[in-house]
Amino acid sequence: MAPEYRFRPLRDEDADTIVDIFNYYVENGFSAYREHKVDRAFFVRMRELAAGYPIYAAETADGRVVGFGLLRQYHPGDVFKRAAELTYFIAPDHVGQGIGGRFLEMLIDDARKHGIDTLLASISSLNGASIRFHEKNGFTECGRFKRIGRKKGQDFDMVWMQKFI
Repeated sequence: MAPEYRFRPLRDEDADTIVDIFNYYVENGFSAYREHKVDRAFFVRMRELAAGYPIYAAETADGRVVGFGLLRQYHPGDVFKRAAELTYFIAPDHVGQGIGGRFLEMLIDDARKHGIDTLLASISSLNGASIRFHEKNGFTECGRFKRIGRKKGQDFDMVWMQKFI
């Protein structure tokens, strides 16, 4: 039987867990665009970047936070208000349980309420699982910055994916 999850607005007391989840991806993959672990200041900055937009935590039935998802402004220019970038990170032991899809559904609903009709995702070319997830959910590649990133001694492209909602 698949675990049951609840989704709720992110709270300040979630900071340490959110930082831990993000740091797993800093150390173990290419989805986090950081070379070194982050501290609690990352959580504060993430909340600032998502100000005015939804930001959620996913938790297990016993209240353990196992992921977060958010929308944020794509660009500060007012002519770009119709577009938002989305981000989600899920604890590795809960990947593949439907959390990402649920975050996406919620963020699409919220985006529409904010007058957003274009969602963007920035994905490392070395993160094939995320690219496949977004393709499966109606995103298409709309741009690519070649060899712009380097992590763990490996060059990677930044792939931009887009979905009109």
